[in-house]
Parts: sequence; structure tokens; C-alpha cells
Amino acid sequence: MIILVLNCGSSSVKYQLFEINEETAVLAKGIVEKVGFNDAIIIHKPADKEKHTEETAIPDHTIAINKVFQLLTHKDYGVISDVKKIAAVGHRVVQGGEAYKESVLITKDIIRDIEKNIDLAPLHNPANLKGILSVDNLLPGVPQVAVFDTSFHQTMPPHAYMYAIPREFYTKYKIRKYGYHGTSHKYVSRQASKVIGKDTRELKMVTCHLGNGASIAAVEYGKSIDTSMGFTPVDGLIMGTRTGDIDPGVLLYLADKEHLSLKGISNIINKNSGMKGISGISSDMRDLELAYYEGNEKAALALTMYAYRVKKFIGAYAAIMNGLDALIFTGGVGENDFNIRRMICQNMEYLGIMFDEVANHGIKGQDRIISKPDSKVTAAVVKTNEELLIASDSYKIVEKCV
Repeated sequence: MIILVLNCGSSSVKYQLFEINEETAVLAKGIVEKVGFNDAIIIHKPADKEKHTEETAIPDHTIAINKVFQLLTHKDYGVISDVKKIAAVGHRVVQGGEAYKESVLITKDIIRDIEKNIDLAPLHNPANLKGILSVDNLLPGVPQVAVFDTSFHQTMPPHAYMYAIPREFYTKYKIRKYGYHGTSHKYVSRQASKVIGKDTRELKMVTCHLGNGASIAAVEYGKSIDTSMGFTPVDGLIMGTRTGDIDPGVLLYLADKEHLSLKGISNIINKNSGMKGISGISSDMRDLELAYYEGNEKAALALTMYAYRVKKFIGAYAAIMNGLDALIFTGGVGENDFNIRRMICQNMEYLGIMFDEVANHGIKGQDRIISKPDSKVTAAVVKTNEELLIASDSYKIVEKCV
């Protein structure tokens, strides 16, 4: 079965084409950037063929996805003869609210629910919907599957997801912790069990998805029981440009002193804070690492604060699970930045983590254990693959419907 996976952002379309039979193969992948502009950039990478790049006008998501179809069937760098070969399309959908604990076949009712949740994810759900409606227009009748970022975290108990605000705001507006990066945490927790050699249902894990956006999850016996992101993706860890945890009184104080509107406050906490705000250099960890090694004190502070915040969550989640069996690093930073992993894992012997400097050093983008053989807690790097999980869920759901 050939399955197309789409991740539609406000101005981008990422895609991967899978063939799932006895084994799973990626036939092609790519991205359309700057959707809505006349100088959109398309990068198409077919398996076993040369990469194709072009610049062209892409006014909207429907035209972007149609362009993807043209690339997938192109005589020179295509990988299938006809778009009708695509048996299903799986979509990353950021916010599913409280209704969806699993991936689902997309129906008119599902589309209405995604629309209802736009207020909870105003930057993401509209773009996700555009992708769904575009496919419905271009490939009518082809089954589509929604894989929600929030669904994995729907196993959190009320004492973990409720906020200490008047109950009426939960009743009226569903203000609660939802958590994000669920697809990644779900995939990585399952893959980690294979790397470690134990059943997921036997393990208490902390999974650290560290990138420009970052979150941590407490995964107890395969289920998420808490996570660092909250009602929005700005909560929790320090990120590239997002504050993470902050005293809300600070925002009230700034609004008063700087005469800021809600939009002004939003810009501070989402676009101008985090590693960029602390360092005054960059939101990119690679830039900060370089500045750190050159002796820049602000870069050093930013990295130290980043690792410190991650450590705090690891300790907290070990406490609520009454122990820890595995600490997993994933995401762009988690998979590739061995210095950050070292900073986080140092002085964690009390928790049972015996960090292996040699095993950790230089590891980039590969699954590997980075703790010593006698470590009570296994620390490991596991490469995430959200697209594969979306393809797998889509396959299972569509196969049942055939």
C-alpha cells in the first residue's frame, strides 16, 4: 500500500511517500516552502535518484500539494506512475482537543471537530485543514487519516492536566494542559524499548524531544502521564524563541511597564525569548555552541539554563513515576548535540544514570545507548520518525476499512 504523509504548516508543506508491505520503504520526501509567495522553494528527494530543487510561484496549499503530485509522478524524478497509486493520505494535525485519543479516519464530523479546535491551535489547525481539504479536492474518494499531536497525551490524569484556575474556564473554554509533540513521544518511546531490549509496558521513561520547539514526557508503561507543554506549545522547557515556564506575574508587570498589548506579550513569549532572548545571539543551538566555545558568557548562560530546565523536569517526572528506567533524547538537538546531552546527564548518578562520555561523544542522528553497562537507568539517543508513525497508523486504519 502506498501512503502519502503530509505535514502542512501555515506557509509550508512537508511530505513523505511510503510503500508499506511486508517492509516499509520511503519512496520520496520533500518540502514546499514559502507557500503563498511567488518565490516558493521546492526540494524533492526521490529514493535512488538525484535531488530536484526549483523556485516557482505557489499561491496556496492546493497548488502546493498538486505540485507535489506532479513531482511524485514526473518522468525523470518521479517514483510512481500515477497519483491514483496513492491508497491513503495521512495528516499531522496538531490539536485534537479532548475528543481523540487515537488516530482516526477523516470524515465530515472529524473536519468539523478540527475546525472547532482552531482556537486552541490558531497557527496550526487551519493549515492542517487546508491540507485535508486540498487532498479531498485533488484526490476525491481517497481515504485520509488524522494523526493528532495531542492524542498520545490524552492518557494524562486530571491532576496532571488541570490548571489551578476557576473551574468555569475549563468548562467554558476547555483550558487545560494538552501537550504536544505526541507523535514523536509515542514513536520514540516504542522505538526506545527495542533499543533497550525490553517491552514498553515494563518501562518508566522520560522522553526528551529537544529542538527549536522542545518538550519532555513522562511515559509510564507506554502511556503518557505528564508532559511539559501545556495549553499551548510555549509552556515548559526553554526553547529557541519561546520562554517555557515563566511567572505569569512577569507578563502582567511587563504589559504595564512597557504598555504592551496582548499581541506584544505574545511576540515576547513566542518569538523573542528562549535561547535567542537569553543570549542575544541566536535561537539556533549550533550558533550558541560555537559562541560558547569561543568564550561568550551569554551563550554559556543560555546553554546552562537550557540543561538546568531539562534536568528539573527529569527529576520531577522520575518522582511522579516513583522511579526511572530510561532517559531518551530525540529531536534535532537531542539527536545531534552531544554537548547538551552531556550537560544534562552530568551529576545524575543519584538517579541511577551512569553517563558514558565516550559513547555519547560525536553521536548524531543514530540510535545508541549513551550510559554505562552498569547504569541502573539506561540513557539513549533515539532518532524520531513522526512520518513513519503517521504512515503506520494510516495503513492500519485504512486496511480495516477495505
